[in-house]
Amino acid sequence: MNTRGLRSQLKDSVPVAGLCPQGAYGVQDTLRSGFTSVKNELLPSHPLELSERNFQPNQDKMNFSTLRDIQGLHAPLKLQMEYRAARQIQRLPFLQSSNLALDILRGNDESVGFEDILNDPAQSEMMGEPHMMVEYRLGLL
Repeated sequence: MNTRGLRSQLKDSVPVAGLCPQGAYGVQDTLRSGFTSVKNELLPSHPLELSERNFQPNQDKMNFSTLRDIQGLHAPLKLQMEYRAARQIQRLPFLQSSNLALDILRGNDESVGFEDILNDPAQSEMMGEPHMMVEYRLGLL
């Protein structure tokens, strides 16, 4: 039996209720997906929110361009490959990963920021089913 064909049939026929905002009965599952607000999805809540959201990518672009000017094209490419490798190191999908290796590469390991204090996974508004999340990540659903 061809398992690849079976996997694609399962993806097409089995709805993933825990990973989509709609629950089994067409109503949003608030326990898994948290509260939603149309206003928060349309506009930023504060004028500085967009600036804060884009701070790290803008900082990376500036560092890469400075590094390219000083050391040549190979230095930012090597650093980008290291960033990509550090981003791939994660825990299981239902556990929050600290991304310590990425913080060390970026130099954020010695600074205390807003996300260090208020990013406690125990206080998260979202809850997921561990088995379903792992199967989705592996492509079984």
